Amino acid sequence: TAALDEPQDETAALKDQLLRQAAEYDNFRKRTARERLELEPEITSRVVTKFLPVFDNFERALAAETTDPEYKKGIEMIYGGFKKTLDELNVETLPEEGLFDPAFHQAVQQVDSDLASGTITATLQKGYKLGSKILRFAMVAVAK
Repeated sequence: TAALDEPQDETAALKDQLLRQAAEYDNFRKRTARERLELEPEITSRVVTKFLPVFDNFERALAAETTDPEYKKGIEMIYGGFKKTLDELNVETLPEEGLFDPAFHQAVQQVDSDLASGTITATLQKGYKLGSKILRFAMVAVAK
C-alpha cells in the first residue's frame, strides 16, 4: 500500500500546485485589468492637456477675420471635429463668469471695475476639466 500511496500523494501535490498557479494567474489578470482601468483617465488627461494649446489656436483662427469663405469653412469643420472629440471624452470648459474661484481660476490680472471685488472681468485663457480633474485652470482678470 505504501507503493500506491506515494503516487497519490504526488498527484495531490501536483494538483495543489496547479490550482495555486491558476489562482495566482487569475489574481494577476484581475490586478492588471484593474490597474489598466485606473490608468486610463490619467493617460487621457495627459494627452488632452497636450492638445489644449492646439484647440486654443483653432479658436483664435475661427475668430480671425477672413475674406475667403472656403478657408473659414475649413477652420469651422476642423474646430467642430476637435470640439466633438473633446465632448466625447467628457472634457468640460470651466466657468468663465461670476466670482473668482481658486479651485477653477488663476487670477493673472486685477483691473479697476464697477463690479464687486473678486468678480471675473475677462477670461484670458479658457480652463478645462475632465471629470473632477482640472486639466488647465482658466486664466482670468478680476475686479479689484
